[in-house]
Amino acid sequence: MVRRKSACCGASALEVTLSVLFILMTAVSVTLITLMATGKTHTGPEPTLPPKHEPYLIGVGRADCTGPPADIPLMGYANPQQTAAGIHTRLYSRAFIIDDGRRRVVFVTVDVGMISQRLRLEVLRALQLKYGNLYRQDNVVLSGTHTHSGPGGYFQYTLFMITSKGFMKDAIEPLVNGIVKSIDIAHSRVRPGRIFRSRGELEDSSLNRSPHSYLNNPEGERHRYKWNTDKQVLVLKFTDLDGDGIGMLSWFAVHAVSMNYTNRMVSSDNMGYASYLLEQDKNRGQLPGQGGFVAGFSSSNLGDVSPNTKGPRCMSTGLPCDYLNSSCPVGGTKECKAFGPGNDMFESTRIIGHNIYMKAQELYGTAAEEVTGLLHSAHQWVNMTDVTVQINATHTASTCKPALGHSFAAGTTDGGGDLNFTQGAVEGDPFWDGIRDAVLGEPSNQTQACHHPKPILFSTGEMNWPLPWHPQIVDVQIITVGSVSVVAVPGEMTTMSGRRLREAVKQELQSEGAFKDSEVVIAGLSNIYTHYITTFEEYQVQRYEGASTIYGPHTLSAYLQKYRGLARAIAQDRVSELPVGPEPPFFEKLFNLLAPPNADRTPVNTSFGDVLEQVFPRLQGDVVSVTFVAGNPRNSGDIRDTTFVTVEIHDNRTNTWEVVYTDASWETRFHWLKGSFQRSNATVDWFIPPAAPSGSYRIKHFGRYKEKKNVFKPYEGTSDVFTVTDSFYYQ
Repeated sequence: MVRRKSACCGASALEVTLSVLFILMTAVSVTLITLMATGKTHTGPEPTLPPKHEPYLIGVGRADCTGPPADIPLMGYANPQQTAAGIHTRLYSRAFIIDDGRRRVVFVTVDVGMISQRLRLEVLRALQLKYGNLYRQDNVVLSGTHTHSGPGGYFQYTLFMITSKGFMKDAIEPLVNGIVKSIDIAHSRVRPGRIFRSRGELEDSSLNRSPHSYLNNPEGERHRYKWNTDKQVLVLKFTDLDGDGIGMLSWFAVHAVSMNYTNRMVSSDNMGYASYLLEQDKNRGQLPGQGGFVAGFSSSNLGDVSPNTKGPRCMSTGLPCDYLNSSCPVGGTKECKAFGPGNDMFESTRIIGHNIYMKAQELYGTAAEEVTGLLHSAHQWVNMTDVTVQINATHTASTCKPALGHSFAAGTTDGGGDLNFTQGAVEGDPFWDGIRDAVLGEPSNQTQACHHPKPILFSTGEMNWPLPWHPQIVDVQIITVGSVSVVAVPGEMTTMSGRRLREAVKQELQSEGAFKDSEVVIAGLSNIYTHYITTFEEYQVQRYEGASTIYGPHTLSAYLQKYRGLARAIAQDRVSELPVGPEPPFFEKLFNLLAPPNADRTPVNTSFGDVLEQVFPRLQGDVVSVTFVAGNPRNSGDIRDTTFVTVEIHDNRTNTWEVVYTDASWETRFHWLKGSFQRSNATVDWFIPPAAPSGSYRIKHFGRYKEKKNVFKPYEGTSDVFTVTDSFYYQ
């Protein structure tokens, strides 16, 4: 054993000590001479760096919340026929906990269409049981990324239950469990850290899909802004005390509809792909959904913002659609479709998601402005059907009972409706109004007057069977982390609505002088879903967004009033004096229109997991496909939050198989095909990336099948081994 010497070059301990004393004496002498030369007589230390601020306590966490990828309608396009049939990418909940020693706030961004009131209430109940009063309605924000390719079935109001085939426990439980688990993980990882912010602009990734409505805003207001959508990207960089990154949270305003209404696979869409890319970059060597770094991409004021940057055109002619109505001479609104930058929806999702990721990565790398200061949270429940707002010095107005206009049924250029409705309708249609009156009842004169000029198609605020069709009680909430204020909005704000809200909140925060450098950001689709929020001027045009502003033309004014109150209470440190407001209902008896799956069956002389179609060459030579005898994924229980698919490479040194891709990977697609007589197949596609190492591979499929009532059995299937060489494979 060789023992290391205690000092360099064999010097003795005495020699080292004398050398150190000499250096110290010399340094003191030089310092005194310098002080006398500059006229300074004190010998105290001169600070060379600004003192560091007290660190926050920070925790980040991520958990799977995918749910059953079969049968359940996807939530977003309101098309009951668009039912889940596989997985494009998995869905995750990402939680960020921040604590200043006095208060704690939690922000959660979830790969889901929107947060429903029922989902939030169930999450808060679960948190209360586990943590007592630590995580509450006032300091926990839940925000949806607005992917239109996540399972529905987690709402308690009739309108949403009808389009999702009811309320389903097996749909909401994975969401509740995933959100709570992400908070659990963040809670367990809380430790001292720092936050830095950075801001930039992202072009070529968003388009205003209702420019006619936007142009109805005052000209002077519009001229204050360069674009008719917000291009700003805000990034918060979370580090430990050593400066090592532990997470990132970003906001950007764009709809997660790159995956269009023909898609039937569960997908996190463009925002989820941005998270995937940054997490894969930071958690090198880890499978998707694993690793300590958490990258959250949150929605913002995206109400009129589309990722389909090629814009809308008529399918039959290729010409632009009608500017106001977004319709075509032949085929109406259904023929008017907006297209993304790619050749198909998968490529468009990749391009937009990659753009968002690249900008966030750039801002993350340059983030140097430290976020410091105290935390605040303010929350109220508000009856949005009866808010009085001051219009001018002499007049007031009120919000309305919820109602949807005719243009709601027209859909948008991202997904048009099937019937002969068009956007921009300010008059009713006798045919549809007659059906409405006969089936649902005619809107009251008061409601019609309140919503003018909206021609009402569904007077949902006057429809209460079997349960209310729309919510009355709505969450309004703000959390502040030092100079950053997050405004949690319960719906989809248009570009100009968001600008007005940010400005109003900023004015109130700065009114007391405590928030001189405040950054206000909107977190959309938060806490409860109430459709759209347009400006008063945009509402008059009655395109889809205005027709879907359910509380009437003064909805934005009411929200401005309520959020100003929250911001004022924060600025004056009087949050405790805010009235809590009327609590929302928690309905016990909810209906379900989707029957549980029957027992699974297999073709003659086959078993679950058997390979029906082995790997075989495709024309392009870079896609491996294999088909298995499968069970209904709704029967797969706990397997749902692991994986239905693995791609594995053989390690010749250890003679073992290593998982390199799962169904959470961008490179895989898991298709489920429901056949007759309770039989079904699962096809797995693996798109071999150029960087895939040469070697022997296999593909596996996992699931559970239902043998009989309440009896479920696991199964798995394995493909033949195939060889990949230079990103091509050979059997």
